[in-house]
Amino acid sequence: MATKDPNKPGRPGRDNDGGTQLLERQKTKKPRLWKVLMHNDDYTTQEFVVYVLQQYFRKDPSEAMRLMLQVHQSGMAVVGAYPKDVAETKVALVMDFAREHGHPLQVTTEPEG
Repeated sequence: MATKDPNKPGRPGRDNDGGTQLLERQKTKKPRLWKVLMHNDDYTTQEFVVYVLQQYFRKDPSEAMRLMLQVHQSGMAVVGAYPKDVAETKVALVMDFAREHGHPLQVTTEPEG
């Protein structure tokens, strides 16, 4: 059985002189992020919103309270930014959870920037 000569041209990682050849890596772009927006309504309780922010968006209690107040006072707040598929999944999970518990909570996504 014949063995390949490691110095022959054509073998990845070697140049024609038998030395190591550097291969350039292609630079990959970071995926575009999508903002997850929580909207105010007159029926969803503040406690429920805080719970959702902690469970689905991993906010600590003080950050969840701050965001809940921002939603309540401003009508809307950005509660996270994720790749599109993650953002859409979070929206679907939160909306399903809210409906199961009788809340009309609205959560949407939009591209960042």
